[in-house]
Order: sequence, then C-alpha cells, then structure tokens
Amino acid sequence: MGDSNSQDVGLLIAALPKAELHLHIEGTLEPPMVLEMARRNQVSLPYQSSTELSRLYDFRNLQSFLDLYYQATAVLQTEQDFYDLSWAYLKRCQADNVVHTEIFFDPQSHTSRGISFATVIDGLQRALLQAEHELGISSRLIMCFLRHLPPEDALATWKEAQPFLDRIHAVGLDSSEHDFPPHLFAEVFALARGAGLKTVAHAGEEGPPAYIREALDLLQVSRIDHGVRISEDPLLLAEVAARKIPLTVCPLSNVRLCVFASMKNHPLLSLLEQGLLVTVNSDDPAYFGGYVNDNFLAVTESLAPSREQVVQLARNSFAASFLDQGMKNSWLKKIDAIDS
Repeated sequence: MGDSNSQDVGLLIAALPKAELHLHIEGTLEPPMVLEMARRNQVSLPYQSSTELSRLYDFRNLQSFLDLYYQATAVLQTEQDFYDLSWAYLKRCQADNVVHTEIFFDPQSHTSRGISFATVIDGLQRALLQAEHELGISSRLIMCFLRHLPPEDALATWKEAQPFLDRIHAVGLDSSEHDFPPHLFAEVFALARGAGLKTVAHAGEEGPPAYIREALDLLQVSRIDHGVRISEDPLLLAEVAARKIPLTVCPLSNVRLCVFASMKNHPLLSLLEQGLLVTVNSDDPAYFGGYVNDNFLAVTESLAPSREQVVQLARNSFAASFLDQGMKNSWLKKIDAIDS
C-alpha cells in the first residue's frame, strides 16, 4: 500500500465508529498507572520505573505475559482504582472513536487477594455509567472465569456474582489455554446460560481448533475470542462461517505473544475473505503495543487491506456485538454514510 493510500486508510480508520469486543480491563493498566497505584496502596513491586517495567514486555508466549500481568494486577485494591483504570481506558475509546465496548473483567484475580467482588464491579460500573452520560460510549460487562484455576473456583465465583447479575451481560473464559480445555467449565457455563447470560470463550489462540469445537458445542458460546487457529480445521472454519459465529481477533496481541512470527503472517484478512465474521480488538493494550486504532493501523501497514475490508471490519464489530438490533442498525448506517 502506497504512502498516500496508507494515509487515506488511516483517516478512514479514525473516522469510522467502532465497537471493541475483546478487551481485558486489567490489561489496560499502563506502566505509569501501575506505579502510581503501587505508591498509593503501598504495594511493593520488583521494578521502580515505567521504563524498567516496559522492558519486561518481551513475551515468549502467553504464560510469560500472564506472569507479569497478574503481578501488576496486585496494585488494584480500591473501588477508586477500578474506576480510574476503567475511565482511562474509556478516554482511549473516545480518542479512537470506539463508541461501544464489551469489557472482560477477572473477579478471581481480585477476590483471591481479599478484594471484594463489590469493590471491583462498583468501580467498573461507575466509570461505565459516566462514559455513557459524558462520552456517549455504551458498554457491556463480561465476567471471565480463569481457566488455570479449578472449575470449583469458577462455581464459587458464580455464586459470589449472584447479587450483581443485573450488571453482567455475559460470562467468558480466559487465562492459560494450554491444558485447560473448555469442557472443564461446562457446568458453570450452563448455570450462566440458565440465568439468561450470553457466553463467550477464548479458544484457538494457543490451544488447538478442537478447543473451538468444545466452546461451541459444550459451552454454547455466541462468540469465539481469538479463534485464529481455526484455519487448521477447514470443516470447522466452514461451519463457523456459515453460522456467522464471530471471532474477536487481536492482531498485535497475536504477534507479541508469538502466535504468529510477524504481522505479515497474520491470517486476519484471509479469514475475512473466507467469509468469517472477524473483528479487530486490542486484548491487553497496555502490554501489546496499542489500542483499537493501533491494531487497525498495524494491520494496514503489514497486510494492506482494501478500503472495503477496513469498512467491513468496522461493520463486523457492531454485527458481532451484544447491542440490540436497533442500535446495531443505527451504527451501521453511520458507517455507510462515511463510506459513501
């Protein structure tokens, strides 16, 4: 893609309204905020500066990232911390023209440290409500279960969540994928579906396509988070395309965690061309090199998508969202107006 064309696409990316569907709120904890919260909450950390912390972001795989991620999460202790974290992310949404976001949060990362479920969700909710009123950004909360912990822990967390279910739209499954297949969590997902919640799950990032199949059949998910290894199973790919099951893809994350050697090897556009409902998301942007527009720009630089493909990715973000059909149509019309 030539420089002028790249600039044109960059302007288009900035102008398009977008939804973000794969975002771990704890993964938006930027180094300066980690250090500021550590100071105010008197948490001792093994690094003394933002620069020193940023140097550790050379990940070999998912686990090497998670080790640092959980260490940094320890600075989140008060309702104000969770509010500040969320508000900083929502301001980034405003800058990137992300008008709707569906946010993952990991209660087990906090309740295991003695932080109450209410502290976490009250802080998050206060920021989300403020963003709706002041920034015009709508949102949904997705409570994730940590798959590296026993399924019994997930069931205990589900019980803890009961007083707050009116604020939670869906449940998800995240953390280390290797050796923790989706079927281990079939019971808690059945309980969530029985309570009227939607379900999503990380699958096919480091784990095999068989994990995508389990998430669809046993957890009955509405979306697959990541799912980039689906091309290893052509029959599954064809089924997921036919059923219009979204994949919430995170390009910068996939490269930083060595799922693909470089962005030029990323299958995003290939999956799009094969009829899959793929979307672009930032996953843990503080750790992986950027927010939604940074991901779009990285894809543009390495994969040279057409204008039509960029517009389709923005459209897909709303089509794959948990917004009601009226709101989806409203945003799709706005995209059409920009593209005309």
